[in-house]
Amino acid sequence: MAQINVTINGRSFRMACDDGEEERLIGLARRFDGCIDELRRNFGEIGDQRLTVMAGIMVTDELAEMEKKVKALESELAATRDARAAALDHMNRSEADLVAKIDDAARRIETLAEGLNRSLRQG
Repeated sequence: MAQINVTINGRSFRMACDDGEEERLIGLARRFDGCIDELRRNFGEIGDQRLTVMAGIMVTDELAEMEKKVKALESELAATRDARAAALDHMNRSEADLVAKIDDAARRIETLAEGLNRSLRQG
């Protein structure tokens, strides 16, 4: 297990993470620290704890919005898959109908050809 130091709101925190996840965790800490900095610029010095809580809520709100978007996209994808399946089914039925009509036309042509051949042999 790897150990890293991250800085959030001017304070250093030692954290453990899985090997190979160091850069990801450092990036997440930087992003969270950026949220705190943004809030500090907007609201001034309102206390470290309050800034941290507000940043946590802000990040959670962003996560909730992303989850909502993902859910909508998953629904849209499912609807698209259903529409694709319905279109393929319709195409297969249409193709089967066309094949049946071509077979019927071919049989009728063969019947006519046989009748013409008989007429020519008799005449």
